[in-house]
Amino acid sequence: MNDFYLTFLLFIIYGFLGYLLEVVYCSFYSKKLVNRGFLFGPYCPIYGIGAILILLTLNRYYRDPIVVFVFGIIITSSIEYYTSYLLEKFFHNKWWDYSERRYNLNGRICLFNALAFGVGSCLIIYFIQPLVLNFLNNFQLHNLVLFSKILLFIFIIDIICSIMIAYNLRHRLIIAEELKAEKIKFIPTLLKKKYANEINRLKWATNRLINSFPIIKRDYDKELELIKNWVKEKNIKKKKSKKNK
Repeated sequence: MNDFYLTFLLFIIYGFLGYLLEVVYCSFYSKKLVNRGFLFGPYCPIYGIGAILILLTLNRYYRDPIVVFVFGIIITSSIEYYTSYLLEKFFHNKWWDYSERRYNLNGRICLFNALAFGVGSCLIIYFIQPLVLNFLNNFQLHNLVLFSKILLFIFIIDIICSIMIAYNLRHRLIIAEELKAEKIKFIPTLLKKKYANEINRLKWATNRLINSFPIIKRDYDKELELIKNWVKEKNIKKKKSKKNK
């Protein structure tokens, strides 16, 4: 069990480093601070999973950096591709899209990222992991296990809450997608008649995810704004009605 908790601690550490990398890159690209990530906490699980798999499979090839680089590309690109696929299937939306970049595969992965992940795999094996282990060696084992247990509890709560919010966003996007197919002049009527009850059930705020993944706003900006304004208008009417009573 101690091995499990220590592995989870490494997962969180690399997830945190990946989160920092994503925030810096996306903030630089967007020219504003972007709180990147699917979860609330400052970690990106996809980086944590990738790092753990690299450590488990490529440490044995320590003396062959070319193998580490090539297989690092294969492992990390596979994770990114299938994570994108599963997120799209479960939550009805693309969370990232590389279609505009050269040498991409279905917009899910691209050559530039793949090469960057290969370099990152080498950095993990030859530089980052030794530093991480030296840092963790400063603490007693039982303290590390206790800290890992606390992080695991927080992580599970974070996953549950984030999935609920993502599913709420999924319902909004399904409605927004249907609105895109309708004529604009009929949208107010559709909102009131066809989608009123469904929209009333959407209770979780989704702004954080929309801000974290701008591609969502790009694809459904007008429709999401219509839903937001309609809900706001309805809430104002509710407040006025309560005051009159």
